[in-house]
Parts: sequence; structure tokens; C-alpha cells
Amino acid sequence: MIKNLLAIFLVLHGLIHLIGFVVPWKIIQTSDFPYTTTILAHKLDLGPVGVRLIGILWLLAAFLYVVAGYGLWTLAPWWQGYTLGVTAFSLVLCVIGWPEAQFGLYIDVVLLALLLFGGRIGIEFLQ
Repeated sequence: MIKNLLAIFLVLHGLIHLIGFVVPWKIIQTSDFPYTTTILAHKLDLGPVGVRLIGILWLLAAFLYVVAGYGLWTLAPWWQGYTLGVTAFSLVLCVIGWPEAQFGLYIDVVLLALLLFGGRIGIEFLQ
């Protein structure tokens, strides 16, 4: 049961990464995530092309998390190491997208803790 819930959570977390793609590409507009060409707490301006390139990385992260969720759901032997890498990648993107991506960063920190220490605290499917 926990395994399936976490797998679904990974997929949903991945889908939320799509915000980092659709906003820079001006597919949608939202007041919660306004279009900007800046990163790193608005300290570095990448311009429209640069921010679209970052948007592609967010799209990639979304796809990678969906694959991670599938890997966990099926208990593929690679799922844990793969998800650890995807989460580290997502963490970097959230730092780049700070402060708008701050909640994603918090989620990534919790996921990293589960992946690294879950077996030690008795979450058996993470061993």
C-alpha cells in the first residue's frame, strides 16, 4: 500500500514539474507562477531563450519522475538509485527556480531522506 502511494506521489510530483515548462514557454499564465526570464531568486536574467532551455529541463524532470513512479510501482531493481538521481536533479532545478519552486525543494529533501534512510527506519520496500 505505501509503495503504491509513494509511486503515485512520484508521478504527481513529476506532473507538477510541468509548471516549470508551460510557464516559460507561455503555454499558460498564472499569478502563482508568473512568467519571468530570471532564475536564482531573480538574480540572473537568462532572457527568453535561456528560460525556455531551463523549461526543457523541467519537462525532462517531469518525464523522469513518471518513470521513477513506474519503477517503484513495479519494484524494478533500478528504481531506488534512479529515483535518487532524479530527485537530486529536481532539487537543483528547485534551487534554480527559487523562490517559486520552494515547496518542490522541500518535497525533494523529504524524498531524498526516504530514499537514503528509509530502510534504516523500517520502511521495508525501500531496502
